[in-house]
Amino acid sequence: MHSHHLLLEEPIRMASILEPSKPSFFPAMTKIVGTLGPKSRSIETISSCLKAGMSVARFDFSWGDTKFHQETLENLRMAIKSTKKPCAVMLDTVGPELQVVNKTEHPISLEAETLVILTPNQEKDATSNLLPINFSGLSKAVKTGDTIFIGQYLFTGSETTSVWLEVNEVKEEDVVCLIKNSATLSGSLFTLHVSQIRIDLPTLSDKDKEVISTWGLRNNIDFLSLSYTRCAEDIRHAREYLSKLGDLHQTQIFAKIENSEGLTHFDEILQEADGIILSRGNLGIDLPPEKVFLFQKTAVYKCNMAGKPAVITRVVDSMTDNLRPTRAEATDVANAVLDGSDAIILGAETLRGLYPVDTISTVGKICAESEKVSNQDLYFKKTVRHVGEPMSHLESIASSAVRAAIKVKASVIICFTSSGRAARLIAKYRPTMPVISVVIPRLKTNQLRWTLTGSFEARQSLIVRGLFPMLADPRHPAESTSATSDSILKIALDHGKASGMVKSHDRVVVCQKVGDDSVVKIIELED
Repeated sequence: MHSHHLLLEEPIRMASILEPSKPSFFPAMTKIVGTLGPKSRSIETISSCLKAGMSVARFDFSWGDTKFHQETLENLRMAIKSTKKPCAVMLDTVGPELQVVNKTEHPISLEAETLVILTPNQEKDATSNLLPINFSGLSKAVKTGDTIFIGQYLFTGSETTSVWLEVNEVKEEDVVCLIKNSATLSGSLFTLHVSQIRIDLPTLSDKDKEVISTWGLRNNIDFLSLSYTRCAEDIRHAREYLSKLGDLHQTQIFAKIENSEGLTHFDEILQEADGIILSRGNLGIDLPPEKVFLFQKTAVYKCNMAGKPAVITRVVDSMTDNLRPTRAEATDVANAVLDGSDAIILGAETLRGLYPVDTISTVGKICAESEKVSNQDLYFKKTVRHVGEPMSHLESIASSAVRAAIKVKASVIICFTSSGRAARLIAKYRPTMPVISVVIPRLKTNQLRWTLTGSFEARQSLIVRGLFPMLADPRHPAESTSATSDSILKIALDHGKASGMVKSHDRVVVCQKVGDDSVVKIIELED
């Protein structure tokens, strides 16, 4: 399974680019998060999405009620059962998102160099010169000359479906704006973004809390995507809220960086969060276009060195309506992978796009090709240098396992873990081969009932690049005798063989605890 690893820095035979890629058991090491919605909520479509490579399903509560999302989630569970493909669940909060309310859902034509009024009076209908919004404090937040952006799924760069406004004057609670480009807004919901202005609304709104405490708690969500994270306190507040909601204390919080305020406090946010989502749609408005790539590369590098997942959004917008991505989009996906991203989020492309399955498949293929030419050796040295010496015990074992696997050309690394931390540390060093994370459940009690942990940890690795989890039999402890270790290892190897990761005579690197010692061993498979 382990193929010769090319580097972009080395000469590549041009004719080899035309050779078809060899089929693989999984589309890519980079994970794909698919947003489920009207065009991707049937059992059949979700099953196809899972087979195409989706490993995390995102539920965006900016629209749709809990009943709609619950039906979609039930379909996801049935699809997981029928395909036997694991999938984690991500709840995306609304946060302080400003929206234009178009109750009639009629298209609204806006003409350049004319005036339009933004009003908090939601009783009024949206027209070409009046747009009701869901926020009464806009007139206090903006001043003459400020820039406001409105679009259906925010910044696409397409100036026919989104509009730039310049604040002309403020009249009590209304804001009068000059339209800078002609556009037609269609649909019921458009997001409104004020460039580099702080909106005085809580990051975790009352509506978000209600959704989390009902839908989120009932469904034991694996990830909370905290929209418009602006500082580390936002993460601490969300974590404190989750800690009071049963099993949701295990839910990982991903900070969604969407504006210049989140960018300014990035380092402190990264320390508190479990992962980072770079919301390039909104950031593309707050940042000048020539600075977007710089933020992406810097943020992904910081996530990589911290060993926390970096997730990129808005990569193949054009596939919402088209079967193929643009040249720029295909290159953008590849660059996100080469930068070190763990996962790609597909939003409108799968939510309301015409080709959700094709989009996942296409993005997966681009990711897989990019991974073949990423410079792992350089990445490994960079990570070791950043960690410094003396390394922690676990960090030393993880880096040694990856180095050994590369030196012996192992087809897979198998890691026994109970918390998932050891497997994530191995993935941090970006091995060129997949890591099977064998999660050993632990028995816990609160004096009233027994519970098994492990399923959260297994599903949460589905967003980490290169990690492929499996749950072990709870009767086998993580630190065990050689007999039980061998039996779990056999199950893991059988799983690897069945999925095409390993074959006869392959070498496999195993990382596990034996008693108080952490052990890295190399085994060669027989027939």
